[in-house]
Amino acid sequence: MNTSELQNIKQRYSIVGNCEALNRALDVALQVAPTDLSVLIVGESGVGKEIIPRVIHDNSPRRREKYFAINCGSIPEGTIDSELFGHVKGSFTGAINDSPGYFGVAHKGTLFLDEVGELPMATQARLLRVLETGEYIPVGATEVRKTDVRIVAATNVNIQQAISEGRFREDLYYRLNQVPVQMPPLRDRGEDIVLLFRLFAMQMAEKYRMDKIVLTDEAKQLLMRYKWPGNVRQLKNITEQISILSTERVITPEVLLQFIPQDKESTQLATIRREGEHSFESEREILYKILFELRGNVNDMRREMGALKKQIEDVQSSRPMPAEVVPSTQLAPINSIQPLTPMLEEAEAEEYVEPEHEPESLNLNDLSRQMLEKALERNGGNRKKAAKELGISDRTLYRRLKQYGLDNK
Repeated sequence: MNTSELQNIKQRYSIVGNCEALNRALDVALQVAPTDLSVLIVGESGVGKEIIPRVIHDNSPRRREKYFAINCGSIPEGTIDSELFGHVKGSFTGAINDSPGYFGVAHKGTLFLDEVGELPMATQARLLRVLETGEYIPVGATEVRKTDVRIVAATNVNIQQAISEGRFREDLYYRLNQVPVQMPPLRDRGEDIVLLFRLFAMQMAEKYRMDKIVLTDEAKQLLMRYKWPGNVRQLKNITEQISILSTERVITPEVLLQFIPQDKESTQLATIRREGEHSFESEREILYKILFELRGNVNDMRREMGALKKQIEDVQSSRPMPAEVVPSTQLAPINSIQPLTPMLEEAEAEEYVEPEHEPESLNLNDLSRQMLEKALERNGGNRKKAAKELGISDRTLYRRLKQYGLDNK
């Protein structure tokens, strides 16, 4: 499409802007208009998707027939089938007359289904049948009716994600998406933002007979840096607010900031990561957190093991140990309680503590020495009685006393 044709289309439909993505969308619309192919318009809310189906209809062989724009998201789920496909009298409460529905009255014309991603699954199945065969059955009817309708649909949701979540039929998506049209968001249209602001300001001045507001160069730059989550609709609202509420007719950045939302999500541009690039920032933080928690768990385990061994010591101090469970080469009082032994040994093996820094409560040699001293004290220094209480031989007792430096006591 040459430049003159493009400008004629923009003037006819009051389309403002010269960005390449917008020109491409209009070019595709004009090329597909003479056909009966289904068109799916994709774009964020407020970008002006409703212009494209009007361009398609007015430049198609159906331009003399009826055109209907239907917002699928605004029709209650319980009545949407009746709205689209019609109903017969008495088919449900309130059906006092027959109704042909949009597919009936738009015969030979064009239907624009806005927010098609909001259609219920049952309605999607009926829409798919109309697209493939041109046939439909009104609610409560038994006979099949035929229609010849051109479908142009639009959505602001991620259809691929909706398909993966089971909220949209994949076969319907491919049937609607015979020719896709992508409408660019306002933040990607550069200087078009200033042109649109100028148009809306002029319209307000003419409508209310007031002086037109104009932007300084710095305000223009601020306007183009803003993220515009509401796109053209939001820009128009803000322009109208400034026109009515601002006492200044020359708009500076300071004045503009009074009307533009200042939340971080709206004022900062989205960061786009290059394909294949990956950041391990979050993974590193998670690993640090796990290690920190693990360190705390190990320290807690050490304290618990110390308390358990202290309890074992107190138990062993109050009763003699059987000789058969004590090794002849090493005094190990905790072996008399067999179920605790593997747990204690495993806990010690997992500790990451140098031997010289090990707490005294965890030293088995100290435990053995303390038990010998308490046994001798309870028996008035009588080594034979102490050996009998501990369940060991006199020879073993003497060797232990010499090992711990208690043989002179």
